[in-house]
Amino acid sequence: MATAIKRLHAGPRMSDIVIHGDTVYLSGQVGKPGGSVADQTRDALATVDKLLAEAGSHKSKILQTIIWLSDMKDFAEMNSVWDKWVDGPNAPARATGEAKLAAPEYLVEVIVTAGL
Repeated sequence: MATAIKRLHAGPRMSDIVIHGDTVYLSGQVGKPGGSVADQTRDALATVDKLLAEAGSHKSKILQTIIWLSDMKDFAEMNSVWDKWVDGPNAPARATGEAKLAAPEYLVEVIVTAGL
């Protein structure tokens, strides 16, 4: 029997949360445009917290995070926020890279996969 797939906040293009078995996938989260990299990172991580809670998970259960920065020069600034937020003993596998994001006003995007 196939494992059910549950989609929350689903739209025609994407879902904010997809749950398959004991795994939670979040769409990429960005912060409010106009702020600094630190501000946008805080906003994005606050949304990650909210979505994980809604899915029945928590940041301590994050398996993998992919972070895209519009410019790698902002790596240390983003990490200054990440390091305060991440559940250190349960830090996930993580990759960070540089990419053109959906709009130029976005400086950081966070993509999370977690367990339930």
